[in-house]
Amino acid sequence: MAAPGSRGRSLSGLLPAQTSLEYALLDAVTQQEKDSLVYQYLQKVDCWEQDLSVPEFPEGLEWLNTEEPISVYKDLCGKIVILDFFTYCCINCIHLLPDLHALEHTYSDKDGLLIIGVHSAKFPNEKVLDNIKSAVLRYNITHPVVNDADASLWQELEVSCWPTLVILGPRGNMLFSLIGEGHKDKLFLYTSIALKYYKDRGQIRDDKIGIKLYKDSLPPSPLLFPGKVTVDQVTNRLVIADTGHHRILVVWKNGQIQYSIGGPNPGRKDGIFSESTFNSPQGVAIMNNIIYVADTENHLIRKIDLEAERVSTVAGIGIQGTDKEGGAKGEQQPISSPWDVVFGTSGSEVQRGDILWIAMAGTHQIWALLLDSGKLPKKNELTKGTCLRFAGSGNEENRNNAYPHKAGFAQPSGLSLASEDPWSCLFVADSESSTVRTISLKDGAVKHLVGGERDPMNLFAFGDVDGVGINAKLQHPLGVTWDKKRNLLYVADSYNHKIKVVDPKTKNCTTLAGTGDTNNVTSSSFTESTFNEPGGLCIGENGQLLYVADTNNHQIKIMDLETKMVSVLPIFRSENAVVDGPFLVEKQKTLPKLPKSAPSIRLSPVTVCAGQTLQFKLRLDLPSGSKLTEGVPSCWFLRAEGNEWLLQGQMPSGDIENISSQPTISLQIPDDCLSLEAIVSVSVFLYYCSADSSACMMKAILFSQPLQITDTQQGCIAPVELRYVF
Repeated sequence: MAAPGSRGRSLSGLLPAQTSLEYALLDAVTQQEKDSLVYQYLQKVDCWEQDLSVPEFPEGLEWLNTEEPISVYKDLCGKIVILDFFTYCCINCIHLLPDLHALEHTYSDKDGLLIIGVHSAKFPNEKVLDNIKSAVLRYNITHPVVNDADASLWQELEVSCWPTLVILGPRGNMLFSLIGEGHKDKLFLYTSIALKYYKDRGQIRDDKIGIKLYKDSLPPSPLLFPGKVTVDQVTNRLVIADTGHHRILVVWKNGQIQYSIGGPNPGRKDGIFSESTFNSPQGVAIMNNIIYVADTENHLIRKIDLEAERVSTVAGIGIQGTDKEGGAKGEQQPISSPWDVVFGTSGSEVQRGDILWIAMAGTHQIWALLLDSGKLPKKNELTKGTCLRFAGSGNEENRNNAYPHKAGFAQPSGLSLASEDPWSCLFVADSESSTVRTISLKDGAVKHLVGGERDPMNLFAFGDVDGVGINAKLQHPLGVTWDKKRNLLYVADSYNHKIKVVDPKTKNCTTLAGTGDTNNVTSSSFTESTFNEPGGLCIGENGQLLYVADTNNHQIKIMDLETKMVSVLPIFRSENAVVDGPFLVEKQKTLPKLPKSAPSIRLSPVTVCAGQTLQFKLRLDLPSGSKLTEGVPSCWFLRAEGNEWLLQGQMPSGDIENISSQPTISLQIPDDCLSLEAIVSVSVFLYYCSADSSACMMKAILFSQPLQITDTQQGCIAPVELRYVF
């Protein structure tokens, strides 16, 4: 069949045929009917006299996760290829990633499928390769990504929005396009039938593409892309969303970790601290030893009880919701990508923190979770546990309105409360409109504060300009915090790599700290300081300190508002040395060879299930009076020979600094287990001196722990004690 008309290379050439297919699919009942319709569609498209061919990747583009640049017509022949046109700030693009991850788990390049991310930036900051590298790490993207900074491929194909998927056949011929999120079923249907169709014709090749993951080149870090930070005003403890490690840290103000909850792998599990898991948590709020967490990629609000040491779910059902009204009990109410949370108070005069305000980035709205029965502005009495929309129509806009439901937000990502008069409002960092907005706590009216422009549909009014109101320009701000002492608002102007300050009375916005350079200057004055996409911030120490989650520098920075100096908060455990840089400076330890005389102890098998955490407690005794050798680090190593997947993302080694306070080694069983049986080994090397220091020795021991992995949920596993007397 002849190709219909002259189509050039744009996606519009697919539109007539694919539209007919999608109408036919609406009437199909069985899976067999759907498969047959797609197969017949491919027969038509494949018989066009002229392929609708995708252009070659331009030379000189920067690539990630590959050994070398990829060519459509050299490397991708014989493959079904999915081009994902995305920009890393976009919540819809983030929502699409789990679908692509699932597809990659189903089909590999050996099966004939390859996904390529085509990063086509919205903001100037997103054109910088280092910032794309950070996003690739943050979102665990493991397929090749090309930085199409000038959007040349986007323009040639006439792509119109983020995200857009283009599915190619084995000749670089365009087969399908999918615009926006929420097309998982179609994505799997089109891909599976395309693979079958071209395999039937012998056109699929099983050769591998040279993948080299960027994340494999990085050393470990005490924090990984921390998104938000908040202060417990009673104890001065900090709560940190260690987003890239999928955990929540509670640390003392000197940086010593009190609690580490969740991580290192993503998951969705309630229960005791050692077994609970999160998925890229962002916003955190703490009051009376209770922490609420915006568990962003799980689409949940979680509650951490520090006294009971338990995690529970208080809102969301664990899958992305599309409801833009709400009103159900929290645990039954679907929600979408909550990004920040802050306590508030209902209509009563008493400040009791009975509302949790939620920046619902996924639906471009502000929601409320009733922690006790109470009232919202212009609402009737609501019962405890109700979760509902407060402001925002759900349309992605920069629209201000006296009626909160008619206002429009664009990916709200940061919240702060000024409950006192004359402010009595919520401040909102509205990232995609590059504005800061206010919501009245008295009548819900949504107003502009700084940034953006007057056209509510223009989401491209960004920049880096100090000024008043609409004349000030921001670039994708992600965080705000209110300074009650000075009546000032601090803004994490994320893509400008700066901290700005706004006087809400005059609407004057000025740069407080940050040069705009992303080099990591760790101790400096405000004017010389640097940040890299800071995502959150909070006020502590009675208004003296401003804590900043310097996300892409993997640090919490401390800004002293009186001395105007910036420092880094060291993050450390009591048994570990202080780590105050973005990465550990020491290289990964090499496992020494075990002496022939080293005892080898095989332990009784332990039954575990995916997601559980197994703890090994070292209980080793040295000869009486002996002590560990100073300056020579005694250490432990965790190995799983033949089952290295068990240890991905885990801490594989550590030091033993004090024989009277030996460490506990944690192993979290991954959610995706490749084998039901494995043996984990713990090797320990102790360097010690006799009581009179006349002789120094090294002793080693090997413990082997067989694991039996089951799908059945297990109760709490008792720690395994590794005992031996030398």
